[in-house]
Amino acid sequence: MATIEATSMEEDKAVVPPKPRFEPLKAHEMSEGGVQFRKVNVPAHRFSPLKKAWMEIYTPVYEQMKIDIRMNLKVLIGGFGKDGVVAGSEFYIVLELGSVFPEIVITRKVEMKTRPDTPDVGNLQKCADFVHAFMLGFDPMDAIALLRLDDLYVETFEIKDVKTLRGEHLSRAIGRLSGKGGKTKFAIENSTRTRIVIADTKIHILGSFLNIKVARDSLCSLILGSPAGKVYSKLRAVSARLAEKF
Repeated sequence: MATIEATSMEEDKAVVPPKPRFEPLKAHEMSEGGVQFRKVNVPAHRFSPLKKAWMEIYTPVYEQMKIDIRMNLKVLIGGFGKDGVVAGSEFYIVLELGSVFPEIVITRKVEMKTRPDTPDVGNLQKCADFVHAFMLGFDPMDAIALLRLDDLYVETFEIKDVKTLRGEHLSRAIGRLSGKGGKTKFAIENSTRTRIVIADTKIHILGSFLNIKVARDSLCSLILGSPAGKVYSKLRAVSARLAEKF
């Protein structure tokens, strides 16, 4: 009886088909052959820096992430209709000196789309985050970490979210955040392994989730009026604790 059961079990094992192995789907296959797009607006004050650093942005996006990228200059020309709505069309033009139009709206955008050889559909969103971080004011060499690491984020908040300040009080708070020659900002960046951009009353932080929290707490303390020395001592304690943890 035991031999019969053993032979039947061996037959069952022989009948089991091999485990299938599927190759990972590419970006165009996941979207059923469709092309996916992302667009990032270019603020007026970041247009000149974008032109200077274009190759630093274009090279990793196109060659490493396999994403098509271009700078699109669209001009909307039209006038105000009966309902006060701008009526016109978008097309490429060459503006001549002395030409007068009723309404001109220039929308500058960096456009990205997937290619047939894009290895991962997530590369498109990574590239969009990379370009967006540059538009916020981060250096391309810092923002490129968004392409290579998965646990990096950009967090933005305003000074008025922490405390309502006006006039000279607001100016002094911004001065406390940066310090003399940027000393305070650099100290927070180096101790928390983050990158910080102070753009008027907006503050952008690039880093991992835990490091962003530590940097944000330090910046909030400075906004609330804590002296830089007290913030440094807290940072030393937190940095030592993080070093022990990891």
